[in-house]
Amino acid sequence: MIKVDGHIHTPFCPHGSNDSFELYVEKALSHDYTQITFTEHAPLPPGFKDTTPDQDSGMKEKKLLEYFDTIKDLKEKYKGEITILAGLEVDYIESFEKETTAFLNKYGPLLDDSILSVHFLVHEGKWDCLDFSPEVFHSMVEYYGSVDHVYQRYYETVLHSIKADLGVFKPKRIGHMTLARKFQKLYPPSNPFKEEIEGILKEVASRNYELDYNGAGFVKPYCGESYPPLDVIQKARSLNIKTVYGSDAHQSAGIDQGRKRMNI
Repeated sequence: MIKVDGHIHTPFCPHGSNDSFELYVEKALSHDYTQITFTEHAPLPPGFKDTTPDQDSGMKEKKLLEYFDTIKDLKEKYKGEITILAGLEVDYIESFEKETTAFLNKYGPLLDDSILSVHFLVHEGKWDCLDFSPEVFHSMVEYYGSVDHVYQRYYETVLHSIKADLGVFKPKRIGHMTLARKFQKLYPPSNPFKEEIEGILKEVASRNYELDYNGAGFVKPYCGESYPPLDVIQKARSLNIKTVYGSDAHQSAGIDQGRKRMNI
């Protein structure tokens, strides 16, 4: 049986843990995974200022070749035990498509797999990392005008990411497409956004892209569900969209998180 985790972070994550690559791999083996992808946060595009306090949302470009070399060595070390893929989680940041394409053209040949995610939103010239903290989300609600307006902006940006021309190495798997719901127990929307979600799914299906079926939401205290939740997964599968389980682990203990509560 093939058992895959397609979304795992590493010690190269500036806001993750110092757990070694080997700890992640051994934990995956203990859960009987047959294939994993390391998808570290790619460097943010030149000219974009990270809004997080420590500016640690992505790894530094100078670390990339070491990252890929480390995974290359791991592939050899665990050959015959588990398939290890080299990947990145690439941020889609509006108006930085040119820079992102240049980055992908440079490093894309080193990728076995990759994810395209939205974390940063812009509103009237102000950027925020949507999922950074409840406090940041609350501040966004205040100047966007409502929870629904934040959600609307998020889903618009996810749709833009799917439609964006980022070159031949553009990631074909869309990361945690309902990440706006991370703090839903604190800030519930009044709108289910079914139309927006269906529009995203139709666009994903039309391009034969995949969805990251992300278990991390189950361990977030104000979320309590996968990204996306089961009803969206069922709709995606009715459109023949491939869903790929991702733990989104930022420490080795996070491998397999949420999976038992998901329809894999």
